[in-house]
Amino acid sequence: MKHFKLSSACLLMLSFFACTPQAGSEKDRDIDNKVEELLGKMTLQEKIGQMNQLSPNGSIDQIAGVIKEGKVGSLLNLTDPELVNKVQEIAVKESRLGIPVLMSRDVIHGYKTIFPIPLGQAATFNPRIAEDGARIAAVEASADGIRWTFAPMIDISRDPRWGRMAESCGEDPYLSAVMGAAMVKGFQGDSLDDPTAIAACAKHFVGYGAAEGGKDYNSTFIPERELRNVYFPPFEAAAKAGCATFMTSFNDNDGVPSTGNSFILKEVLRGEWNYDGVVVTDWASATEMIAHGFCKDAKEAAEKSVNAGIDMEMVSGSFMENLETLVKEKKVSVATIDNAVRNILRLKFRLGLFDNPYVVSDQTVKYAESHLAKAKEAVEQSVILLKNDNEVLPLGEMVRTVAVVGPMADAPHDQMGTWVFDGEKEHTQTPLKALREMYGDKVQIIYEPGLAYSRDKQTSGIAKAVAAARRADVVLAFVGEESILSGEAHSLADLNLRGAQSELIEALAKAGKPLVTVVMAGRPLTIGKEVDESAAVLYSFHPGTMGGPAIADLLFGKVVPSGKTPVTFPKMVGQVPVYYAHHHTGRAPSGKETLIDDIPLEAGQTSLGCTSFYMDAGFGPLFPFGYGLSYATFAYDVLELSADKLAANATLTARVNVTNTGKYAGTEVVQLYVQDKVASVARPVKELKGFQRVTLQPGETKTVTFSLPVSELAFWNIDMKKVVEPGEFKLWLGTNSEEGLSADFEVIN
Repeated sequence: MKHFKLSSACLLMLSFFACTPQAGSEKDRDIDNKVEELLGKMTLQEKIGQMNQLSPNGSIDQIAGVIKEGKVGSLLNLTDPELVNKVQEIAVKESRLGIPVLMSRDVIHGYKTIFPIPLGQAATFNPRIAEDGARIAAVEASADGIRWTFAPMIDISRDPRWGRMAESCGEDPYLSAVMGAAMVKGFQGDSLDDPTAIAACAKHFVGYGAAEGGKDYNSTFIPERELRNVYFPPFEAAAKAGCATFMTSFNDNDGVPSTGNSFILKEVLRGEWNYDGVVVTDWASATEMIAHGFCKDAKEAAEKSVNAGIDMEMVSGSFMENLETLVKEKKVSVATIDNAVRNILRLKFRLGLFDNPYVVSDQTVKYAESHLAKAKEAVEQSVILLKNDNEVLPLGEMVRTVAVVGPMADAPHDQMGTWVFDGEKEHTQTPLKALREMYGDKVQIIYEPGLAYSRDKQTSGIAKAVAAARRADVVLAFVGEESILSGEAHSLADLNLRGAQSELIEALAKAGKPLVTVVMAGRPLTIGKEVDESAAVLYSFHPGTMGGPAIADLLFGKVVPSGKTPVTFPKMVGQVPVYYAHHHTGRAPSGKETLIDDIPLEAGQTSLGCTSFYMDAGFGPLFPFGYGLSYATFAYDVLELSADKLAANATLTARVNVTNTGKYAGTEVVQLYVQDKVASVARPVKELKGFQRVTLQPGETKTVTFSLPVSELAFWNIDMKKVVEPGEFKLWLGTNSEEGLSADFEVIN
């Protein structure tokens, strides 16, 4: 029997923290000396210039003058290496102090080689996949002179109506922390001064994913304890991982916009976490505080932003226009500006821009074979098998004819997903293309899309799709949402399949052939009806460049699914927000309550059990967090804990045997959850504290071992102190957040 060990949250992320600059190192002292020397030579206007970020929209002629005058610290969205070098030549040779410009771009889940959207990467429960994706993105983007990206987005996202859930790592603080730290390591590499490294940016600080009603840019109302227990942890992990920059969020929380929030920026980020990186606003979020009603005008916006702890302003220009006057009026101190500029200059020195500001462009790295192979692997591990009745999948030798239908079967642009500025659909390999090229010699493929695109309401093509289905041994229906339907400013109140896609699935289900539905989307959709009508369902959060080959191999069993849901899937939108780590309620449902269809006519007034549930949605979600099937089957037994009583400074070891009881080799994601039974404040019903991917051959058993320091059970208590409270706990090891073996233990004083 083999033994595998997974450490706690801290130990799991140690490798990601290795890139954090060590305070007081000789290299850091040398950089700090250079920063102070340069800062001492700068005029106030030149300092303010470093705090200014502009977007020239591909043209530098109009801003060459401000570059010469030292009035810009960073530029957005220049992707031509010749233009980048021209800008740097002006800055280095023609400005008074020769300070290079920091080139930035949104490189979120790939530059040219597009990986699955971050939500899809989170579905792998594999931080190596996230690190590989960010490293490849950095290599390709830096070839065009980009040295700063605005990722990872590690907002906790518990409302799929919010379009930017696609850009997140899902609903769980632990998973988001692990995956986010891995992305930081990938973007920044082993050293920021490597020419292929790009500075990462943890965003959006903080609470943006909790936007009220799931509407982008909306207000949030998160109390401090919830901020600290749920929303801060991924950002603290990113800071410890050496993330070079942070970005503030658009939302106000309890009336205070993040860009003007000194509590989160000064007290927490700088004070408690000792962060010395750059803090940048989101696009025009400084002057948007006027619309919030938090600032009277741009001058006050600049004042409140800088005094709250902002170092650089993205595009809105209020710093350049007003800071000099604010200093004269003693509303902003020179010391405050100096601290901001120190952070900016320090980052430029750490990136090696003063020594090597120019791009030596190696265009061969784009779409390199090794990059495409890594992107395919990411898709293979991200796709989630939600249903597989009668082992319809994988497709076997008896399948001779396959009907391929649906608007997402051959949608090269849309399968790349949101936040793709530089990917090219000509390089995207769609499922239809892959099936034809990889398996066309083994099966006959009939293609009838039925619908032209996901929002298509014209049903005239459905009959042809059904006719094709009747001629086939199996039907592969590719549905979902176009890339434009998720992402920033793309919130939805209705999460059902758009257009006539539901009608298409219903018609195909009546064709009398096994129906395999593959959903490609940027968020969980409410697909309960379509799941019921399908024999098998695969869910692929927009998979990127190599989605087609990976999905083809999954369908035919060359690869076995191992993805797990990184968010809870609601049955209907009225359940939202729905997430596994909710608090205990005083009246939890028993599952025996009367549902709406069972209420008799003219029933007497009754509270139907006095419990917390929806009469029309029943009990629980469509699919829980951490859920995902495999072509293999796995059995858990013999859960053992190293002790049933532990001190707060001890480490708990938990072991479980996992056996592959199926006929296919497969990988299971073993998940560790913990519940604090009684505490000074209400605690979640369970919380993820660890996970491990374990590959097993048919009949093979492995003992999977987790080490959990009791310190990882700490939370912010009723006195707003982070402590481990003594008391009783329950631990689960299992296949998802609702299934697993459990055992109890106690933490003692």
